[in-house]
Amino acid sequence: MTVTKRVAIVTGSGRGIGAETARQLALQGARVVVTDISEEQADGVAQEIVRAGGEAIARTADVSKRDQVEALFEGCVNHFGRVDILVNNAGIIRDNLVHKMTDDDFDAVVAVHLKGTFLCSQAAQTYMVPQKYGRIVNFSSTSALGNRGQVNYAAAKAGIQGITKTLAIELGRYGITCNAIAPGFIESDMTRATAARMGVDFEQLKEYSAKETAVQRVGVPADVAHAVLFFAADESSFITGQVLYVRGGV
Repeated sequence: MTVTKRVAIVTGSGRGIGAETARQLALQGARVVVTDISEEQADGVAQEIVRAGGEAIARTADVSKRDQVEALFEGCVNHFGRVDILVNNAGIIRDNLVHKMTDDDFDAVVAVHLKGTFLCSQAAQTYMVPQKYGRIVNFSSTSALGNRGQVNYAAAKAGIQGITKTLAIELGRYGITCNAIAPGFIESDMTRATAARMGVDFEQLKEYSAKETAVQRVGVPADVAHAVLFFAADESSFITGQVLYVRGGV
């Protein structure tokens, strides 16, 4: 699948799934903007890519803030000359049962996941429409179907599926596709935090989750990154508005 010399922005790529996605894109020849709210983490991943022979720069941005998002895209275009691929991965969790959830818990999750996806996609299409090419890959989740203690996260991830299908309809005529990945249980800092919230041992949670899948294992960041590569490739021009569940089962 071809992404050679394409310019990719991956939000929330200072660690976890985002970092692995940035690495895999670079490994396939893409020029990558590693973006995170943590300058140290973003810089660490970008340097790792460069040491491995790839092209990458690090930038910091809070994707829920319009001015920071616009500066991110302007910086990318100033450095690389264009933007071809956007991966909307940035996210946070503020889990709690509905009767305990605060306004701040709800607003923070919706701001980063849902508004962040909107702001970054809006900025991306500004550059993608004139060049008649673009790939937008959004991150939903199996939690979009509902998950205990995640009314905020579930709402945001379901909303991202709506954004994805709408952008596919609006932008397809300009050579821009928009698809979404909906991961299941992926071994990451976020799922470790979920285990802590539930008060269970992480290894036990992994073991339980593995038994619930058809392939009898939990996912790792590379499983998701490879799905992103599929949607991000030149060859995927006839696939848009889709939600791919990367969950080890049906």
